[in-house]
Amino acid sequence: MTLAQHHHIDLTLINGYLEALDIVVIQQMLDLYIQQSELNLTAINRAVVETDQKAWQEQCHKMKGSAASAGLSQVHQKLILLEKSTEDSQTKTQHLKALSLLNQQGIAAFGQWIEEQ
Repeated sequence: MTLAQHHHIDLTLINGYLEALDIVVIQQMLDLYIQQSELNLTAINRAVVETDQKAWQEQCHKMKGSAASAGLSQVHQKLILLEKSTEDSQTKTQHLKALSLLNQQGIAAFGQWIEEQ
């Protein structure tokens, strides 16, 4: 695993999961996170399209918790910043693209970690 991949995931957290859980369960956790994050990103996008600040904050908050639980530290950090953002829709659209990319990178790093176990 490269240093860049380490940057995306909370190794202390997921190594702790490995001490308590079977790798199959951890893979299921990641699969569940992937499904949930797709729903979250769709809901965040809807909030941008509808210019709904309350929904934006709620959906960012919800995804922030999921990302933290899954050990996706970069996604979590980005959502801490985005949750309170009151920028315009165009700017939020750019943030959402960056968030989506970070999410993909975090998922890939977690998947790589699982393969190495």
